[in-house]
Amino acid sequence: MDDTMKQLQKKLTEVEVEAEHLLFARQQLVENDKLRNGNREALTALRKRARTTNNVPTPFESIMKGVAGTSSRPLVQEVCTTCGNHDSCEKTWMMFPGTDLFARIPFHAAHTILETDQAQLDFEAKRLQSIVKEKSYLISETGALADKISPAMLKSLVTLNDKPK
Repeated sequence: MDDTMKQLQKKLTEVEVEAEHLLFARQQLVENDKLRNGNREALTALRKRARTTNNVPTPFESIMKGVAGTSSRPLVQEVCTTCGNHDSCEKTWMMFPGTDLFARIPFHAAHTILETDQAQLDFEAKRLQSIVKEKSYLISETGALADKISPAMLKSLVTLNDKPK
């Protein structure tokens, strides 16, 4: 093979590798969005439950609270923005992400875990979106997307900055 064919083959290989990375990042982004949506739905359900549930203790629970004494009460009552004045010790069922394991954990712990996961998924989504932008730009620079999107247009889209409100 002569040098021009070797250069062409090398360039095509580079474009194919970048395209594989782009497709993989897009697939990960789709999976991440599915997880984020499920997480968001679970958080919404917990917030609705915290606003609408009236916790009326059973007579047995009332008696047992009196037996427990005052030593178990906290000195300062912290109010969670999600729980509000909902009983944060009330148990709720939760399926842990990535497993088929259900556990009955305190309400406050459940929504705290979900909120932490949601923040991590949001960060991961932003990272994947930046990878998709970068790979699309690199492929466009080679001219592989010239018939669909001009390199100047793609460059203007890639250089956009998201500013927090």
